[in-house]
Amino acid sequence: MISRFLPHPVRRLLGVKTQHPRISGFTLIDQPGQIQPLLEAIDGSSEVIMDTEADNMYRFRVRVCLLQFYVNGEVYLLDALAPIDLDPLWRRLAKKHLVMHGSDFDLRLLNDFCGFRAKSLFDTMLAAQLLGRGRIGLASLIEDNFGVKLDKDGQKANWSKRPITQKLLDYAALDVWYLPALRDILARELKRLGRTDWMEQQCQAQIESGTTGFAPQDVNDWRIGKSERLRATGQAVLHSVWHWRQEQAQKLDTPPFKVCSNDFLVRLSTMADEGGTEQSILSDVNLGKRHGRLIGSLAAAVRAGLSMDPRMLPKRPGRDPNHSPLTQAEIALLDLIKEERDKIAAKISIEPTLIANRSQLSQIARTPRKLGEILLPWQAALLAEAPSLKA
Repeated sequence: MISRFLPHPVRRLLGVKTQHPRISGFTLIDQPGQIQPLLEAIDGSSEVIMDTEADNMYRFRVRVCLLQFYVNGEVYLLDALAPIDLDPLWRRLAKKHLVMHGSDFDLRLLNDFCGFRAKSLFDTMLAAQLLGRGRIGLASLIEDNFGVKLDKDGQKANWSKRPITQKLLDYAALDVWYLPALRDILARELKRLGRTDWMEQQCQAQIESGTTGFAPQDVNDWRIGKSERLRATGQAVLHSVWHWRQEQAQKLDTPPFKVCSNDFLVRLSTMADEGGTEQSILSDVNLGKRHGRLIGSLAAAVRAGLSMDPRMLPKRPGRDPNHSPLTQAEIALLDLIKEERDKIAAKISIEPTLIANRSQLSQIARTPRKLGEILLPWQAALLAEAPSLKA
């Protein structure tokens, strides 16, 4: 009996037969003239439940492919690759409270995409972390709280492929359908434990970090894996083949890891360090059927690396004075603070790194008086109870 009140995508995934199996409980917006009902719904609501789907697993430059909204009891799926003017949407969303799950990537993506910045936020993943939940993924939280096991195939789907299949549309709808009820459950528990302020601070920090977007390219991005163990020749070859991979990935419009792995590049570079020639380095190389035609350009990259003067490689940045090695006394204090942090975290049943991560602990050990500048207020208040920081 309960199943008839579920939206059609929920009923279908639960194996419940529907009278109209192809009618889903959402509105798909994929044409310019279809966005007005969504805009009007947002205008009439104080909050918007939101999610995004991107093609970072399939493209060199990540794109927003689909936007999911739950507003006033209705689910809207907006094709972000369709020729639709989204400026009115962003202006409205910037004034609304958002409910999301695992919003860090989404906020950075949207900031890069259109300069979007959220006004306020409730992130159900952050809430689950602050409550010490063992499983914080959306599918896990839905299963734990509602007894519904969702299909996870959409997590690795190619969201840029058109038309979007009915199965993926159903998956996308469910990503926002459960969030209001999940938010209410988690918010009540946060209030009961007196952690509502913690949540507000965490979400505001998430918004701030989202405005930085993704890290820009750096001349030392090629220093991957265990590259620091390579000698001069290996470093030169790694520099050359890494840039080869970037160039090929851009030409193919595919993520670099789908051209070849970091381990593959480091292995070639290690062989160069061991005195390998172009022929011996490439003797066992197999790029597979898809990328086999790239072997010629890879050989040219290896050859260029072997002939490069390692002194021409980009220099590592100078040491940041704020990250200079700790003194023995500071290391001892760091170890003590870490032990005390772990005890505090165990007492309130949350992950220790939520209070302070290793980098933050190092900063505190160096300058304990800056505790309040390094951590959020709720984190600083907890760690201030540590005996080593009371002295």
